[in-house]
Amino acid sequence: MLYDPSLVIEDCPEVYRVDEDSILLIRSLDVRPGERVLEVGCGSGVVSIHCTHAGAEVTAVDINPYAVECTRRNASRNGLEIDVRQSDMYCNVTGCFDTIVFNLPYLPVEEEGLLEKAWSGGGTGVQPLERLLEGAGDRLVPGGRVVVVVSSLMTAEELNGILSDHSVRIMGELSLFFEVLRVLEIVIP
Repeated sequence: MLYDPSLVIEDCPEVYRVDEDSILLIRSLDVRPGERVLEVGCGSGVVSIHCTHAGAEVTAVDINPYAVECTRRNASRNGLEIDVRQSDMYCNVTGCFDTIVFNLPYLPVEEEGLLEKAWSGGGTGVQPLERLLEGAGDRLVPGGRVVVVVSSLMTAEELNGILSDHSVRIMGELSLFFEVLRVLEIVIP
C-alpha cells in the first residue's frame, strides 16, 4: 500500500504514536478490496485506517483502552468504518481473517506500564510474537497470513526458533542507525 499522509491520524496520550515502523509496515503490506484483516495492537489506528482506505474489511483490537478510543476517533476523522474492540490478542475476537497484522512490541525490555507495553517485547523481544502465532491458526482462513514487524534487536536465536516451522517472506526492510526493521509475512501451516 502507499502511505497516505493526507489521512488524518492524530496522536493520543498513552498510545504508541506513528513512527518509522508503522510507515514501513503500511508500505510493505498489500491488501485487496474485501480482504478480511485483523489488526492486533492497533494503537492510533494508522495501519487499520490505511487497510480500510484500500478496501479491506478491518477489525482492530488493542489491550489499551486509550488506543481503542484513539483508533475510533481517527477512523471517524477519515469517514471510515472499522470494528474496533478492546482485546488482549484474540480474547474478544470472533471470526476468521485473511490477514492478521501486528506492529508488535519487539524491544528486548521488561516494561509493565500501559504505554510501555506498546514497545516491550519481554527480555528477548519475541514474547508477543510467540503469543500471536500460538493463536493465529484459529483466526486465519486456510492460506491466511500473519504480517509483523521484527527488529534486529530481538534475540535472533529465539526469533528463528519461533519461525522455523513456518513459511516466512521478507516484505520490507528499513535500516536505522541502531537497528534493522523487517516486515515479515508468515504463513501458518
